[in-house]
Parts: sequence; structure tokens; C-alpha cells
Amino acid sequence: MINEMTEEIFSSFKEDLEKAYAHQISEFSVIRAGRANPHILDKISVEYYGVPTPIYQMANITVQEARILCVSVWDQSQVKNVSKAIAMSDIGITPSDDGKIIRLVFPQLTEERRREITKTVKKIAEDTKIVMRNARRDALDLLKDMKKEGELSEDEFASCEKEIQKILDIQVAKVDSLTNDKEKEVMEV
Repeated sequence: MINEMTEEIFSSFKEDLEKAYAHQISEFSVIRAGRANPHILDKISVEYYGVPTPIYQMANITVQEARILCVSVWDQSQVKNVSKAIAMSDIGITPSDDGKIIRLVFPQLTEERRREITKTVKKIAEDTKIVMRNARRDALDLLKDMKKEGELSEDEFASCEKEIQKILDIQVAKVDSLTNDKEKEVMEV
């Protein structure tokens, strides 16, 4: 019984850490570093026959050159709507369309802008670590409850606590590594 309950706590804890890490990866994929990245359009939706539809579900998005993104909308009647949605989004790029294809030209980033983006990267990483620490706290609270009810001995609790910290340290190292890689990418000229 004790093994099943602690295994469930550990499993839930690991799952929470993986979700936080996956969220960090998805947040980083949207941050642009002077290069065209199709994922920057992932969160932009267009009103398509009364339904908000993500752009990637209604167009081909390709990288034409290092800093040019091309959006080929399948339904030509929606080109203007897609262009307008991109222009109104917060990605900071003005689209240009010729009636068939929408082009997004990513400007070269200034040193100041690169530093701002680096701060954003660090904030996302810190938010991820906070979520992970909260997951650790929740798991330890459950284990403390088990200890109070006599389902877990003092030694078993101490062992579980060390194991949870070890798992957290491994995940935090992954977060730091990913953050350092993203910072290098952003600062690269």
C-alpha cells in the first residue's frame, strides 16, 4: 500500500515537471532570434467561417530565406484576413501580401533588442523553475500527510524527500541548459 501511494506521488511529480519543461520549450519556440521561425505564428488565430482557426491549420508556412517567412493560404479569399490577423498580433512584424502569398520579413535584431529578448528568456526559465518547485512542495506535502497518519516512517520520508530533490535537480539542470542554449541563439549575430 505504501509503495503504491508513494509511487503515485512520484509519478505525478515527474509528470508535473515534464509538463513544465514542455511548456518552456513551447514558449521558447515562439521567441524569435533574428531568424524566421514558423512557430511564431502558432498562437495567432483567424476568424474563418465563424470559427477561430490557427493560421497553421489554414496555410502552408515556409521559411523562404533565413529571415523571410512565407504564408500560402489555401483559401485565397482569406489572405486579407490572415494578413490582418498577423498585423494585429504582438509579434512585431508587418506582413506584406501580393494577394496570394503573405511574406514576413524579420528585421536584423539590435543589441538592445537582443538583451530584452534574453531577459524574457530568463523570465520564462525562472517561471518554469517556480512551477517545478511548487510541484516539489505539493509532493512533499502529500508525503508529510502520509507520515502524520503513520503510513510512512521517518526514514522512508527522509529517503523520499532526498529522491524528490534529486529528480528536481535533474530537471532544473535541463531547464538551465535549454535556457543557456536559447540565450546563445538570441545573442548570436
